Amino acid sequence: MQTAQQVYRSYGFVPIDTPVLEYFEILAGKGGEESDRQMYHFRDNGDRHVGMRFDLTVPLARFAAQHANELGMPFKRYHIAKVWRGERPQDGRYREFMQCDFDTVGTTSIVSDIETGLVINDLMQAIGFENFTIQVNNRKVLSGLLEKLELGQHSVAILRSLDKLTKIGRQEVAKEIQDNIGAAGEQVEAVLQLAEISGTNEQIIAAVEPLVAGNERGMTGLDELRQFNDAVVATCGPDHHFKIVVTVARGLDYYTGTIFETFLDDLPEIGSVCSGGRYDDLANLYTKQKLPGIGASLGLDRLLTAMQKLKMLPESRTSADVLIVFFDKDRVRDYLSIASKIRAAGIGVEFYPEAKKMGQQLKYADRRGFKAALIAGGNEFESGQVQIKWLAAKEQAEIVLSDDCQEIIEHLNERLSGQ
Repeated sequence: MQTAQQVYRSYGFVPIDTPVLEYFEILAGKGGEESDRQMYHFRDNGDRHVGMRFDLTVPLARFAAQHANELGMPFKRYHIAKVWRGERPQDGRYREFMQCDFDTVGTTSIVSDIETGLVINDLMQAIGFENFTIQVNNRKVLSGLLEKLELGQHSVAILRSLDKLTKIGRQEVAKEIQDNIGAAGEQVEAVLQLAEISGTNEQIIAAVEPLVAGNERGMTGLDELRQFNDAVVATCGPDHHFKIVVTVARGLDYYTGTIFETFLDDLPEIGSVCSGGRYDDLANLYTKQKLPGIGASLGLDRLLTAMQKLKMLPESRTSADVLIVFFDKDRVRDYLSIASKIRAAGIGVEFYPEAKKMGQQLKYADRRGFKAALIAGGNEFESGQVQIKWLAAKEQAEIVLSDDCQEIIEHLNERLSGQ
């Protein structure tokens, strides 16, 4: 979360918070049938029909519409908070989970689309990932083709079906489209032809062009993809993490343009860990003022699940580096004084609360993942020397105990900075 905050702030995003509860009509119908079905909603004591937010974007649109004149546009915000969806829990997917959102509201500039992709890229690298792919598409390309095929009125249903292409396969998607909207075989074939284009980003753009040629919306989306690709090549070099995938549609209904899905190359089955896109019409539901927006969200819980599987997280179960062993019950004030001085120097310290056997306390320190244990009994206090055990390295040092604990602090800092 701190890393996300640092990356977001480096691009000029500022933090806001919105309520967990919104009026039901604010949330209903914004994310599609599935979001409505998964939404927790009820009547409160005042008999108001309210819902718990299923994402952070819809409440942002309401907030921006309500306060647009005070905020000034464009408005760049980030929001790290919990959301709720009543879906079936599984690995990396929960009913209550944390999202780390960032959004730009009030501009349709392609620069904001490009910047959104760059934030995702910087965020993944800052967290520690090297092998990941940011899949990029533009809904205008898909919508343009459907308009050309006279299927524009069925775009939502077709986009949902295409979103399942990698999950259920070509034949099932074709059958689903035909069953749901009664499309002719050649219409379905044209849609799937677009969906199955592959190659480099430049090759994909070239192959898509004749399919959407003659449709203004489709050509606009293709031009935006071309500008996006040119910008990331110029910014990140030819070996960047962005891949144009024309089947990416995103499940939420409010997306209108550029869309993103981020997958871990070493764990693709975990699903997208950072997704988003452009939603130019969402705030129009709450205001007559035009408030286009674009943003993305890091799914913190799913990402942490992936990091555990990839063994990217330390095994430590403590936020402190040092455990002070409670050796002599008559020296509580001395232990607390040492702990206070070390903390004041910026080093995390935990003082074990009970004078148990030292072996038990060291076992606790090892199990919790402390880096060092500071040991001082009556003899050590009298001699003015304490022992510091470095648990992983199985090394031990005797350090002078002074009134200001300066030697102890210097020793800890030196060892901790080198790890």
